[in-house]
Amino acid sequence: MRSEVKTAAVLGAGTMGSRIAAHLANAGVNCLLLDLPGEASNPAGRNATVAAARTTLEKSRPPAYFTPEVARRIQAGNFSDHLERISAADWIIEAVVENFDVKRELLRRVDKYRKPGTLVSSNTSGLPIASLAEGLSEDFRRHWLGTHFFNPPRHMRLVELIPTPQTDPEVVRFVADFCDQRLGKVVVYAKDRPNFIANRIFLFAFMHTLQVMQQHELAVQEVDALSGPLIGRPRMATFRLADFTGVDVCLFVAETLYRLVPDDEKRDVYQPPQFLRDMVGKGMAGDKAGQGFYKKAAGGSSERLALDLRTMTYRPAKKSYFAAVEKAQKLSDLGERIRFLIDSDDPAGRFIWETLSELFLYTAARIPEITDDIVSVDTVLKAGFNWQAGLFEIWTMLGVEKTAERMRNEGKHLPPLVEQVLASPEKSFYAERDNRRTFFDLASNAQKAIEDPPGVLRLDTVRRQKAAVKSNRGASLWDLGDGVALLEFHSKANSLDQTVFHMIEQSVREVEANFASLVIGNEGEHFCVGANLYLLLELSRAGKWDELSREITHIQELFRSLRRCRKPVVAAVFGQTLAGGCELALRCGRVQAAAETYMGLVETGAGLVPAAGGCTEMLRRHTAGLTIEDDLTSPTQAVFELIGMAKVSGSAAEARQSRYLRSSDGMTMNRDRLIAEAKQAAQAMAAGGYQPASEGEIPVGGSGVLAVLELGLYLMREAEYISDFDVVIGKKLAHILSGGRLSQPSLVSEEYLLNLEKEAFLSLCGEAKTHQRIEHLLKTGKPLRN
Repeated sequence: MRSEVKTAAVLGAGTMGSRIAAHLANAGVNCLLLDLPGEASNPAGRNATVAAARTTLEKSRPPAYFTPEVARRIQAGNFSDHLERISAADWIIEAVVENFDVKRELLRRVDKYRKPGTLVSSNTSGLPIASLAEGLSEDFRRHWLGTHFFNPPRHMRLVELIPTPQTDPEVVRFVADFCDQRLGKVVVYAKDRPNFIANRIFLFAFMHTLQVMQQHELAVQEVDALSGPLIGRPRMATFRLADFTGVDVCLFVAETLYRLVPDDEKRDVYQPPQFLRDMVGKGMAGDKAGQGFYKKAAGGSSERLALDLRTMTYRPAKKSYFAAVEKAQKLSDLGERIRFLIDSDDPAGRFIWETLSELFLYTAARIPEITDDIVSVDTVLKAGFNWQAGLFEIWTMLGVEKTAERMRNEGKHLPPLVEQVLASPEKSFYAERDNRRTFFDLASNAQKAIEDPPGVLRLDTVRRQKAAVKSNRGASLWDLGDGVALLEFHSKANSLDQTVFHMIEQSVREVEANFASLVIGNEGEHFCVGANLYLLLELSRAGKWDELSREITHIQELFRSLRRCRKPVVAAVFGQTLAGGCELALRCGRVQAAAETYMGLVETGAGLVPAAGGCTEMLRRHTAGLTIEDDLTSPTQAVFELIGMAKVSGSAAEARQSRYLRSSDGMTMNRDRLIAEAKQAAQAMAAGGYQPASEGEIPVGGSGVLAVLELGLYLMREAEYISDFDVVIGKKLAHILSGGRLSQPSLVSEEYLLNLEKEAFLSLCGEAKTHQRIEHLLKTGKPLRN
């Protein structure tokens, strides 16, 4: 068996195959992408199919690649001319059309060319894995399994692993580890049953929802209002997700599943309603067709039209209103919100109870058919469909005993798993024992501890097992063991406010006295989106300039203390790491960044400039190794564009190109491993005799560079790319980056540049248009170009 994967071959350049190849390339794997040969008349030649797929990848949104350069790792080919090249691959992934016979024939040819020991897997979403490999060589079957990725593979973290009885256990272990550590995936083991875990549960939920909505005469947009964020699911809810997936795909999978599960007690749910067949017949296949359950109004309007299933025509998607929903939306706790809804005598509550209770029962009845444990099901729903909580977690929130009694009273049959849970002391799918979270294990008929996988350090586990070293409303300091402390933000949106600043100050002191190193990280949706703009707006409008000035100086010194700390400080960043959050990371001795990290100094969108050292540190990084004898125009312009245009990296790799990250900073593919890898980095720095980096002087270009930057602003305004107020902000930024009105290039201290940052920031705080930008940002989450 291969001990590593340096090269891969992906067979099939459709939506999934091409994006799997792109993500393998993101992970540093050279990839051969093959598909059917193009027509002889096609200008792109025999590899036209793959060439078209590569063009689509380059234009895809969200981007398929970490950086554009990654595309170079993908080599194009076709099945007729280049299939023998798979002999050089360490892993071959089949991703052709979802047709059993087509896949079988291709795999027969693969068996002819592959080298013994090469991994082979299928990305099928539900066809029987073992049957696909029947009759192929023994070596093929020992190295064969299912690897079901989710679309888009870069951003959707789940992969279902489906081994067969003949798959070598070492192959399963290796593929699981590779998907986890190199591809950043959440790996769930599924049994070789039709549609595995994810699509079996998703299709039942979708098809049953279609039945219930017809019975209750609900509109498409009403169902989406009831099956999205309201009950802890994504905004795509039911029908936007179906349009994204493809209405034709939903129909095909439902029909296939109906055929493959003759003994399923709810098999009839998979019988598609006539309107679904009519939609596909009329080309209403979803997003790819420009129309499905929704379509955009004509004439370039942003209005979205919804399909009226009675007339099969589109109408404006009017906002739905349910009295129970209006009240429920005021409840922030998910369990409390759903409990309120299902207990209400309201059409919304009745719909949610009917769909949710049937999904509860159906899913419970699928264990142990599709998997042996409830945790795998919940992981699939959270990592594969972005649910806020898993199905059995939600059931636990609602009370298993109470809901089961209601189901019985309604004449519903409880599956064996539910009866076993009700007979247990806890009467719950999940519980807590000895400060550890547990789940009901069907095999042992008892609660079993949920263990963190090796190499994963969850803060939830730390919180359960020990008290915080220090804590306040906005942040806490934890002891991770081995001499490493962790500073966690838990303010609203992990924003930087007075409580967080106070805890940073306290943490640096505590670490210097009692720990070997410090990690700054959390497990929120994003690392940190910047400062608390409400407070800033309030102080600015009140004209409290002395207070603002003191606060800026305090924050500047606070962030400098992270660099100056005698013990190493590592920022474990991920997701949005913006404005003040980015400035904080820039000041740490090292950054360990999740692959999906979006860093940027975006203050201009709020009518401001960075003032906590962002301008200073980015200028330092872009001029590193230069002197005042060198031409400083180009590096200064680079920083000016990054900050002035509020550019945010699309990945950690891109952040490194922009120098938000240094070459010495680390990257973690699987965010679940981020805290653990940041801790390891901190330990290594401490063990290596860490010394804080000296600040030194920074070269600035003076009036010559300032003139170039201001000329650029003038030309952009003349071309109407920016507004008059953008010019005002741009001139403030140019003043900082050029070193003020110095007559010639000079070496300046960090204090000098920080004073320029503060001066510019304070002056912009007095601008009415800055207040307008901040207000708009707070209300909409989007920048205003006034």
